[in-house]
Amino acid sequence: MRVKPDCIPCFQRQTIQALRLLSLDDSRIEGALRKVISHLLSISWDKTPPEIDYGVQKIIREFAGGDPYANVKKESNDKALSLYPYCKELVRKSEDPVRTAVKIAIAGNIVDFGALSSYDLEGTLNKVLSSDLAVDHYDLFRNMLSRSRSILYFADNAGEIVFDKLLIETLLELKDFKITFVVKGGPLINDATVEDFRYVKIDGVELKTVSNGEPGTGPDRRSDEVLRWIKDHDITISKGQGNYEVLSEFKGIFYMLMVKCPVVAESLSLSIGDSVLMYR
Repeated sequence: MRVKPDCIPCFQRQTIQALRLLSLDDSRIEGALRKVISHLLSISWDKTPPEIDYGVQKIIREFAGGDPYANVKKESNDKALSLYPYCKELVRKSEDPVRTAVKIAIAGNIVDFGALSSYDLEGTLNKVLSSDLAVDHYDLFRNMLSRSRSILYFADNAGEIVFDKLLIETLLELKDFKITFVVKGGPLINDATVEDFRYVKIDGVELKTVSNGEPGTGPDRRSDEVLRWIKDHDITISKGQGNYEVLSEFKGIFYMLMVKCPVVAESLSLSIGDSVLMYR
């Protein structure tokens, strides 16, 4: 999915929002914003939004002196972990534990500081659990699970991965799948990293990393190596908007996400706030 003009002011908003987390003065935020604008004017926009955001986030980290999202990521993980026992009990009591775990994992995608400035996790969980998905390919998902042995799972955000953990545990109770879990190899907005993976303690999976735009953090999601990962697994799950924006160029992927911006809404012919389990 290529960048739309609507994405450009969103990158600028992210710059201000991220540096406000650190209470930096306006002159420093202005310096970062000017550098981001200059960067955006100097590059081709014929790329996916995450590919352009790599450079924007690198500038943000430069002015922040590190990862400006570190504290909110820990808070997101802790908040989700506090809800984990409640959600696990919902899954245990459910007539269809896998479906309930899928809906909880989708609801967790609301934890997104790229598209949003705040979120209501409990409200979103209740809404998604009590309503229909806007796109619901669950029957196909269950059918493919019954014929599969391996799953490739692209995680999205910190906090959200607690609910991914619950889905993975539920799937492993169904069958002894070989599961490969993919996070970012370095900080990128509030995306889940190796540190978040270790913090929430996801067991029974192999861990891989993909690039955050900096050398040595893993292969690019559009690379031949990542395409081989997809081909080597029976099922691929992609969480969130960012992964959809990049991986939608490949075929045969289950997308689990909440629609949070007009560009993704237009791409999917859906509305902001819709919940999605889609195979394409």
